Amino acid sequence: MRDHVVAVDIGTASARAGVFDREGRLLAKAKHPIAMQRLRENHAEHDSEDIWGAACKAVRAALAESGIAADRVAAVGFDATCSLVARDAEGRPLTVSTGGDNRFDTIVWLDHRAIAEAEEISATGHPALLYSGGSLSPEMEMPKLMWLKRHLPETWRRAGYFFDLADFMTWKATGSAARSRCTLTAKWNYLSHETPGWQQDFLAQAGLEDLLERGGLPHETMAAGESIGCLTPEAASDLGLDTGCQVAAGLIDAYAGAFGVLGGVADGGALEKSVALIGGTSSCIVSFAADPKPGRSLWGPYYEAVLPGHWLVEGGQSATGALLDHIVRMHAAGGEPTPELHGRIIARVQQLRAEQGAELAGGLHVLPDFHGNRSPLADPHAAGVVSGLTLDTSFDGLCRLYWRSCVAIALGIRHILETMDGYGYRFETLHVTGGHVHNPLLLELYADVTGCRVVVPETQDAVLLGTAMTAAAAGGIHESLASAGQAMAAKARARHADLGTSRSYDRDYRRFLAMVRHRAELLSIS
Repeated sequence: MRDHVVAVDIGTASARAGVFDREGRLLAKAKHPIAMQRLRENHAEHDSEDIWGAACKAVRAALAESGIAADRVAAVGFDATCSLVARDAEGRPLTVSTGGDNRFDTIVWLDHRAIAEAEEISATGHPALLYSGGSLSPEMEMPKLMWLKRHLPETWRRAGYFFDLADFMTWKATGSAARSRCTLTAKWNYLSHETPGWQQDFLAQAGLEDLLERGGLPHETMAAGESIGCLTPEAASDLGLDTGCQVAAGLIDAYAGAFGVLGGVADGGALEKSVALIGGTSSCIVSFAADPKPGRSLWGPYYEAVLPGHWLVEGGQSATGALLDHIVRMHAAGGEPTPELHGRIIARVQQLRAEQGAELAGGLHVLPDFHGNRSPLADPHAAGVVSGLTLDTSFDGLCRLYWRSCVAIALGIRHILETMDGYGYRFETLHVTGGHVHNPLLLELYADVTGCRVVVPETQDAVLLGTAMTAAAAGGIHESLASAGQAMAAKARARHADLGTSRSYDRDYRRFLAMVRHRAELLSIS
């Protein structure tokens, strides 16, 4: 009886795999590292065969630990970062690297080489941009494709396929070049609510008239929870599965995480009052609505990117966990930002707060845009600001700056939520997943600064869980995506805002907005 699924999450530095039962219990998991090449500033590249190999090793290890036989796995699902894979007409790797090595055929999501191309497309004001917040990020695929055509014309000439990384994984698994509605709608400016979905005049304005032919791109897409087909014999052998295993349409990793924490309310009235916060190196805010609510700086709304009949919208912060790592690394009393060092800092912050109360480091103010502002300013050039620095190089000085950086991250989330409120979104509950759930300072601040009820699922693997939910629907274990979400949802604990702290955080927020204005004023002085 096929009553289990395998979920594979392709991150920036590793591939992770988990084995789940029909109730959403994670029986075993494993991960394997992925290599990255960075030859130039703002350039980052993967080897897609290395990624596939890492995923296969992780799946085999997780299956071995679980003790589940291959013939009990109904389906496998893949989620991945929005990285861009280039292949020739025979499916062989094509270089995306200025170094010319064909092994490096994948532009990593965080690669910012295409900032100029992103600004050029944004300046067109094309109506398609209404569904990407009015502008494009260099992390999206269209700017990256423009860069490839301009700077690596031989790669473009020889191209037969361009894949979002999740679609590459399902292609390797099935041999089918079908594309996910999630990836194309969210990262390729494909309008899934219109027919045709590809806007030819938009492609022409970007100089990509031949993209569909060069990229082997279809006119139709596969919905989340649908099966693309069964594993090929070769892929089944690589993964340690069998050819009776279905392959679910791929997902963007953040959206898998969002569904992993919101799946339990996917079929109820609470969905539109709930928002997912996927906090890690960066942070994503993801919500679903029955009606489109476009807004500047928000990615989306994307029709049926995950849930049928629903629009998905995303806001985000470019650096959050990465910002705290940077603060630890740059301070004289810091060092390599290991989990142990973060733990020491957090413990000392709690002691200092107990001694000094809410006014701890009240003269320190941080604007956390050290790697640009994804939302709500949509400015990849934005830089961070710290006001109130002294000559203090002590460990306690590091702890004060760390604490105020945590406050700033939470204030940035409030900034995004209040902007979304202006576009018609109304949130009461913030579902948090990712690495931030291990930082008690952030969890407390997310509740107290935003005023939302914070819900934390009792799983550390919401991204894998969301992908497992789609696999369970694709494999027929559950009859629909919504029923899979409800049946497999993890239990959760809730935290309510401490209204007694709201006044001091309201003041911090006013100062935060003032710093945004003052930064713009400084930049305007010629």
